[in-house]
Amino acid sequence: MTDSNTATASHNWLVKYPVDLVSAITRTAEKHGSQVYIVGGTVRDWLLGILARDLDLAVEKDGILFAENLASLSGGTFVLLDADNGVGRVVWKGYVVDVAEFRDGAIDIIADLAKRDFTMNAMAVPLLLKEEDLSSVDLIDPCHGKRDLQNSLIRSAYQASFSDDPLRLLRAYRFSSERGFAIELHTEQLIRGQANLIEDVSPERVTYELNKIMASKRSGIIVEKLAESGLLWHLFPELKKGAGLEQPPSHHLDVFDHNLATLSAMEDLQKYPQNYFPESEIILEYLADDKKKVWLKWAALFHDVGKPDALKIRNERITFYNHDRAGIEIIFSIGKRLKWSNEDMSRISCLVGNHMWPFHLSNVARTGQVSAKAILKLVKAIDDDLPGLFLLAMADSHAGQGPGRPPEIEKELADLFFQVNDVVKNKVQPVLTGPKLVTGLDLIDMGLTPGPLFKEILENIERAQVVGDVNDRQSALDIVRDLIHDQNLV
Repeated sequence: MTDSNTATASHNWLVKYPVDLVSAITRTAEKHGSQVYIVGGTVRDWLLGILARDLDLAVEKDGILFAENLASLSGGTFVLLDADNGVGRVVWKGYVVDVAEFRDGAIDIIADLAKRDFTMNAMAVPLLLKEEDLSSVDLIDPCHGKRDLQNSLIRSAYQASFSDDPLRLLRAYRFSSERGFAIELHTEQLIRGQANLIEDVSPERVTYELNKIMASKRSGIIVEKLAESGLLWHLFPELKKGAGLEQPPSHHLDVFDHNLATLSAMEDLQKYPQNYFPESEIILEYLADDKKKVWLKWAALFHDVGKPDALKIRNERITFYNHDRAGIEIIFSIGKRLKWSNEDMSRISCLVGNHMWPFHLSNVARTGQVSAKAILKLVKAIDDDLPGLFLLAMADSHAGQGPGRPPEIEKELADLFFQVNDVVKNKVQPVLTGPKLVTGLDLIDMGLTPGPLFKEILENIERAQVVGDVNDRQSALDIVRDLIHDQNLV
């Protein structure tokens, strides 16, 4: 593997793949009776010096039959991808082989390549049935994809590419996010002129591309470019409502630009957490989970999405009271529209809905000690996303550089996180994970009827344990008896 963008494949790359898989492919090709081509992203990656684990094959006809025969010969699993267009998949020991018939009735590989999305994906090489040098076979490159690849350019392969498949509007930016390539000027103009077509694409396909962008290391700049192209407004009209919306003196940007700056700050935080949290072991452990990193980026982009709806002018001052809570409903609306998983919606909305909590605790910490009871309440609301919540607050703070911001807020947040984490480790978690001093069965034995009161009583006991007022079962039971007596509960 090489980092060069202009690496050439001077040998038959198939020899680097498992012998059994290559043998099954070549035997299937011989049986098929027509020329088979290695195409698209596989060839692109080979020319970049990358051994792709996905192999894309194109055949003149009977693509599904080819894939079925390949699955049978290799012992892999056949997956039907598109019956109408003759596309099948074979999954074999971690490798994926996609087989497709020539597109749109194309009569040869040249016509097939001319209908692909981008020039860098419109290249092919014939499948070699013998171990010959790849250099002895001409690269089939009718759209000059190799040239664009060498120049790190994403160029539409043909004029009607985006109207034929509007998802390509978004795929251009996904490839840019992953490769660091620029989108060629005319292609960018085509995208701007047809941005509305993205609304016709199935939400599952859109979400796949968006999550790929968020998982990349260039999500901040790419989302900014999505806004410049107009695509972002068609995907998330909720964000457009914040464009041009002025904020109080703690901010120097409007609501949308602040959301965007928070995403970029989150990206930097994820790269260099030690620059923000000096004792970063817990943060690093949290960020080791790639799903959490993506949730945090979504939460950063949407953390103030509730502000336009919460806007009020009080005594000539701009206020956004409860904008964090307003964001919860908006996140669920977006998630349902884009067919996010329940876990995605729950995690992102929880971060957005609670993102002001660290700032409220920082205000308390300036004048005194944050109580263990307050920390227990936070932990029960946010669960294992406590590090994520402080990462979000830190990104939010760095994105708000107005003259009215507290001068040392980032240091306060970092110090507060480790104070909170110390209380969680030594006082809260032992109570939440340890044996219960009082259970629901105890309450029933004491004559109480199961209902909402049970939860209230048991949470009172938890709070008393965390602050140190209760240390054993007998004292816990005494609190319950006193409560029953004082309120005449039985």
